[in-house]
Amino acid sequence: MPISKILVANRSEIAIRVFRAANELDIKTVAIWAEEDKLALHRFKADESYQVGRGPHLDHDMGPIESYLSIEEIIRVAKLSGADAIHPGYGLLSESPEFVDACAEAGITFIGPKAETMRRLGNKVAARNLAIEVGVPVVPATKPLPDDMTEVEKMAEEIGYPVMLKASWGGGGRGMRAIHSKDDLAREVIEAKREAKAAFGKDEVYLEKLVQRARHVESQILGDTHGNVVHLFERDCSIQRRNQKVVERAPAPYLNAEQRAELAEYSLKIGRATDYIGAGTVEYLMDADTGKFYFIEVNPRIQVEHTVTETVTGIDIVKAQIHILDGAVIGTEESGVPRRTRIYLRGHALQCRITTEDPEHNFIPDYGRITAYRGATGFGIRLDGGTAYSGAVITRFYDPLLEKVTSWAPSRRKQPAVWIAPSGSSVFVASPPT
Repeated sequence: MPISKILVANRSEIAIRVFRAANELDIKTVAIWAEEDKLALHRFKADESYQVGRGPHLDHDMGPIESYLSIEEIIRVAKLSGADAIHPGYGLLSESPEFVDACAEAGITFIGPKAETMRRLGNKVAARNLAIEVGVPVVPATKPLPDDMTEVEKMAEEIGYPVMLKASWGGGGRGMRAIHSKDDLAREVIEAKREAKAAFGKDEVYLEKLVQRARHVESQILGDTHGNVVHLFERDCSIQRRNQKVVERAPAPYLNAEQRAELAEYSLKIGRATDYIGAGTVEYLMDADTGKFYFIEVNPRIQVEHTVTETVTGIDIVKAQIHILDGAVIGTEESGVPRRTRIYLRGHALQCRITTEDPEHNFIPDYGRITAYRGATGFGIRLDGGTAYSGAVITRFYDPLLEKVTSWAPSRRKQPAVWIAPSGSSVFVASPPT
């Protein structure tokens, strides 16, 4: 049976993004919300909405994050609402193989990869091992770090400073730290484990050699349930703050045709080796001095920055996810990825994240009420939001993302414009006067 009702196991911007795609496909939608999100916009954008984390069926009231991480609560609401599919969005449970298993046990379609694929790719250490197996180059790294700090120090010395500390599960920069000397190692490992545990429920971390002059480039892939895998080119995500992406571009402006093809082939190898289903992102570091690529991780889910890829390819990735889990074959109109000899790049797109972070106070996330709001407008502008509107109450409990602003133009350079000459004698294409 085709999917008829989707529960989005997430909140804010990405929940609204999925609701929009589902509505355009004439599929009913279900929202979940925690007590702290009772005024959140996503609660009112779905056909139905249900509170999670509180009620007489629970032994205790859950916290603002715990509510969205409770697999039992989400499955309960899915059954209660009659949802036959769940979209995980990004973050929270989107990379949890246990959540995929729970959906399967409940007879609910999970809009994403299989649990087996999630286990192989969701864990960064396992994903590195897979990349090595299929011939994709990787940055030197350690196994998951033990509790014995003396052993950890030996492992760091073997790789050589500087090193990058990373959480084995999850992404978004959580648990990630650059370490330049032994003096900082113990403190940073403790802090990274704490942060990873809070964000992903697991505190496993590992060390990776830090590439000093690196570009962060990632490749978008889509796989169907029939063994087909395609790529939608790449994005540049090098502009970051505290290891969090803040500006993303598509395509990466520094790649030539040969490098673009090399990157795509690496990503397709990983997708084929795992029988990948749905949308995924394969991330790399590119050494700015040598031009070499190094695999770093796979995000087996939709990405925050998927908008720039959609803008330059014309493919709605969220709709494609839904079509694919409905059984569509990539290359047909029903899949959302049409039949054609190539997937084309059209122009250039740039996404900027608008957040509550206060630059005057070391970018600490702010909170309070938005008294006035006006969204961006103009040709080639796309807004994806879920928090910002006049009167919105921003809490301190969640990610500081307010809006994503995506712009598009035929080229990266300032575009010529049509304007009327001062004399009014002609209309022609020229650069507008300053």
